[in-house]
Formats: sequence, C-alpha cells, structure tokens
Amino acid sequence: MFLQEKVDDNLKPEEKLISLEEFLDWYPDGFYGRFELRNGVIVKMQPTGTHEQVAGFLAMEIGVEIKRLNLPLFIPRQGLIKAIDTDKSAYIPDVMVLDNDSVKNDQPMWKKRSTITQGKTVKLAIEVVSTNWQDDYLTKLGEYEKLGIEEYWIIDYLGLGGRRYIGNPKQPTISICHLVEYEYTMESFKTQDVIKSPLFPELNLTAEQIFEVGQ
Repeated sequence: MFLQEKVDDNLKPEEKLISLEEFLDWYPDGFYGRFELRNGVIVKMQPTGTHEQVAGFLAMEIGVEIKRLNLPLFIPRQGLIKAIDTDKSAYIPDVMVLDNDSVKNDQPMWKKRSTITQGKTVKLAIEVVSTNWQDDYLTKLGEYEKLGIEEYWIIDYLGLGGRRYIGNPKQPTISICHLVEYEYTMESFKTQDVIKSPLFPELNLTAEQIFEVGQ
C-alpha cells in the first residue's frame, strides 16, 4: 500500500463521509493520481519510485505467465474493489488479476467505473508495503478475505511489517494468503525461497529477485 494523505483535510469530519457513488462521480479523469475511499473519506495514494518498480515488476512477470499459459485472465492498469459490507469504502490494489468471464458479472460497475463488486472476479490481489503497513496486513487482508478473493500477496520488500507477521529481527518478507474454507492461510517467503502461488504454480520466482527490484 502507498503512503497516503487525506484529501480536503480542512473539511469537517461529517463533510468527508461520502458514498462510493459520490466518490466515483468525483474521481478525476486521466492520470491525476490514485485515490481510495476509506469509510467515506477520500484518500490520495502517494507511491514512491521503488514501490512502483516492485509493483511493475510483479505485473510484468505475472503477465508473461498469463500469456505463456493462455489463461483467461488479465491485469487492469487500474481498478477499484468495493468493500463487501459498506458503500463507503473501495480499494485499489497495487496489482490485481481479474477473470475474463467473471468480470462480466460486475457490469455495469466495471464497464463504466472500473469497479469490482464480487470477490470471485479477483483471482489475485497484490499490495506492496510502505510505512503504513497496517493497511496491508490488517485492513486489506480482512476486507479481501471477507470478499472471498482467492489469493492475496503482501510484498514487504523493506521489512516494515509487524514482528508477528515477518519475525524478529525484521527482514524483507513476502506473505502469500490463500483462501481455505472462507479464511486466509498465510505462508511466508524470504531470501532465496521460491514463492508458491496456488494460482501460478509454475511461476519460478524467488523472494530475493523481487526484493532486489526495490533496492
């Protein structure tokens, strides 16, 4: 998840609480930044250059695998995932892989607003950790689990997460969460570990190869 700042910080709290529909109507066209909606508050995402390098590298590697296997999947340049139990939150993963067939069930929200409302459409969500690591290990993990997103990667290339997630002493870690009976199981990968993805079992990529991109 990116570093972030709230939009219109001088407004009174009650004036910030907007719905997803209002947020989508407000969302600027073109490449004018990336925004999420958190409990009715618009949050501007502020990525670092290395953050973008890591996310771009992963999208490229996964894209090659999708093409090699001719899978019915695609990686959107940008898209929102609506929270399951509220109309006041929507999230932008750093990388997400969508199912070509399932995305049809999200029309017209996807077709008109690039917004996913059903977790089964998202085959994989990836978040690259920045200083606000709690968003990825707590908030996003809980929301994606409730939505039923099958697979979720947390790319902590700087080793910023809590010790209960990445160990003590802290070190760069990749956590891959896989949905089993509606709950995520988490497996951690470090240094020369080859990551294990249920969605892409033939992806031959070590944790260190990913970390080196962000150095």
